[in-house]
Amino acid sequence: MLLKTSHKTPIGTLYLVSDQHILLGAGFRSFEDLFERMDSQDSARGSKSVKEIPIISELIEDYFSGDISALGGIKVRQPGAEFSQSIWKVMRKIPAGKTWSYAELAERAGSPSAVRAVGTACGRNLIAPIIPCHRVVKSGGALGNYGYGLETKEWLLNHEGAL
Repeated sequence: MLLKTSHKTPIGTLYLVSDQHILLGAGFRSFEDLFERMDSQDSARGSKSVKEIPIISELIEDYFSGDISALGGIKVRQPGAEFSQSIWKVMRKIPAGKTWSYAELAERAGSPSAVRAVGTACGRNLIAPIIPCHRVVKSGGALGNYGYGLETKEWLLNHEGAL
């Protein structure tokens, strides 16, 4: 049985879906959006609404209360090709309060020419802002895109002290 809950944040409601202590989906749209994008085996399982998800909810609360490194303590799992998995793994190494360019992320993932594929992996990220695609910017420093809107990306980066 999957657990689902939502958190009110300064930038809107953050929806969370987990398999016990492993986060499977997080985002600012809706539970439906998360379930549509999750692994079909997971999304076919039953889910129940809970007031909070142990550990995960606490760390989300800590993050929005100012502990900008708290998200690093959350275990995650999402479907995706091997390349996307490697990008998401490296993306989690971007320190809170810092940004990396798409090119830098591609290079650190061992595929310097795969800048566009990095952008695609960012766009498919199902666990934002925990897998911090908001910390990935264009080479010139422009914010680039963000699935939940540039205002949300800018707020998160300001919150973390990166802007």
